[in-house]
Amino acid sequence: MNVPLIMTPGPTQVRENVRLARAMKTTNPDLDVQFYDFYRDTCEKLGQLLKTKNQVRILCGEGILGLEAACASLTEPGDRVLVIENGIFGEGFADFVRIYGGQVVFFRGDRRRQIDVGELERFLDSYGGFKYATVVHCDTPSGVLNDVSRICPMLKSRGIMTVVDSVSAIGGEELKVDEWSVDIALGGSQKCLSAPPGLTFLSISQDAYSAMQRRRTPIASFYCNLLLWKDYYEQKWFPYTPPVSDIVAFRQAVDNVLEDRDILKRHKVIAEAVRQAVREAGLDLYIKEGFSNTVTAIEVPEGVDEKALRQYMLDRFNVMIAGSFGYLAGKVLRIGHMGENARVDCVSYTLFALQKSLERFGFKCRCDMAEVFMDLVHKPAV
Repeated sequence: MNVPLIMTPGPTQVRENVRLARAMKTTNPDLDVQFYDFYRDTCEKLGQLLKTKNQVRILCGEGILGLEAACASLTEPGDRVLVIENGIFGEGFADFVRIYGGQVVFFRGDRRRQIDVGELERFLDSYGGFKYATVVHCDTPSGVLNDVSRICPMLKSRGIMTVVDSVSAIGGEELKVDEWSVDIALGGSQKCLSAPPGLTFLSISQDAYSAMQRRRTPIASFYCNLLLWKDYYEQKWFPYTPPVSDIVAFRQAVDNVLEDRDILKRHKVIAEAVRQAVREAGLDLYIKEGFSNTVTAIEVPEGVDEKALRQYMLDRFNVMIAGSFGYLAGKVLRIGHMGENARVDCVSYTLFALQKSLERFGFKCRCDMAEVFMDLVHKPAV
């Protein structure tokens, strides 16, 4: 199989040392007590990344599992839950809340901008009684970044717990779980951490655990029941057999991120250069305010078939970028400059391939995007 240069907003490219770690000889994770130490130590490393002393768990399932597990474990029938949305994934939280009997109340923001915290505060002055709120840190389909450093402390001050989907942000954007009063922070293996897809990780505050333990009704799931994981280490018992090879590889990916002291700066420099190069080329960005440093969404020029363009890039240049879905289907192109994708050579070649492909479909760029990008990323800091 010919594997292209994967420049999508997840899954991302996987470094060789992660691939090799996944091929290591494995053990029986249920019976080998050494694996319990390995799993716990990996969770503690994730805690360093999340800047939290809260308990961290790794679950066997793609990032969506974490979103559902948080809602399953916190939601009881009749609970009022605030769903803060300015994008597809933000709105999607409502489905998980409803599955477990919660009453959804939306706060809807401008889908081209980050959530306006002042407007949210005014909304909460009129509406209250929420058990918890959900918010997406980076809504991947559009690339909008929400300021959870302001949103979560404000909600917490009003007695509202927070569930934050940071799947597309952790490792590429700053997240300070404890300082920002995040009760459940959710991540995935295949985005900025650049491990193979298949794992969710999350941090759980004591307030969140207490809410789960005070439930009047049982959690209506086994696989999504976070309470089952609470004392796994002391009991030397996992609720289900962990995917040992995936976790070994993930541990290496986490080490890669922790060892990269300039990882946030690298994401920021590359993202800003991509956005400027795109603008100078005469293309429009979908987001107007609140840009993520992990993914950029570019409006498809009039008269260009988005799917045909991406297929041409793949066939002619062996580069894979993404379209989007939902209300953005056919309207945007997305470049994932996150994790192992956030490398100057990978991004510059992607911009070259995109420009040549656009020209093939009749759009003339006003500049050489790759050249502008390279000048910007190598520009001396002032």
